[in-house]
Parts: sequence; structure tokens; C-alpha cells
Amino acid sequence: MTLPSYEICYRLTPVSSRRCPRKRTPLSLPLGPSLPRIARLMALAIRLGSRIERENLDCRDLARCGQVSRSRLTQILNLLSLAPDIQERLLFLAAAEKGHDAISEKQIRRLAAEYDWERQRRAFERLLTR
Repeated sequence: MTLPSYEICYRLTPVSSRRCPRKRTPLSLPLGPSLPRIARLMALAIRLGSRIERENLDCRDLARCGQVSRSRLTQILNLLSLAPDIQERLLFLAAAEKGHDAISEKQIRRLAAEYDWERQRRAFERLLTR
């Protein structure tokens, strides 16, 4: 006699009548400020770019998989056109203690539209000195 799949799942699921004896305690280390949003986006762009190369995907497949629009995915992937040293500096950008991040995504997208890396570097330095 074969059981339907839902009965198999039901029978394999362990049943416990008592609660978990372990108490969940908060982490003992204080959490610091979160990473800047642009640092997380830069890391995502690098990861998605390598996935496109490794798995031979196109943007449509990747956008569908990530449940984002193709235009948003293109915006993120355009960060890869930044100079390599700027990408590295964005990855290790210090978190803002209070308020907004020092560099916005919109500023970096404008910077990525410039194809001359020397101009990108000069503009990036101007952004950092503000």
C-alpha cells in the first residue's frame, strides 16, 4: 500500500508536545551601524556579474530569478563600470554614525555613466570631500 505524498510528510514530521527548553537570548555583542547601502549594492553587483559570467545567464533570467525589474537590475550591474579602485573603496566605505550615508546611489550611478576612469576618480574624490 502506498501513501499519498501529504501523508508521508505528515508521518515523517516529528511531533513534540512540549516547548523548546532553550531560551533565546539576544546577542551579547552590541550591533554597530549597518553597512552603507551603496556598499551592499556594489557587493551585489559584483556577485551578480560573476553569476552572469559563470552560469551564462542574461539579465531577463536573472531579473526574473531575483524578482526585480530588468531596469533595476541594469542599474545595479552598471556599477561594474566604475574603476576597480572606486569599487573597492565603496565596498569598504565606513558606515555613517547618524543620519544618511555620505554617498548616495544616485550620485554613484551618475559617476558610473562616465566612462573615463580618471574623471570618475576625480569626481569620486570630490564626493568624498563634501
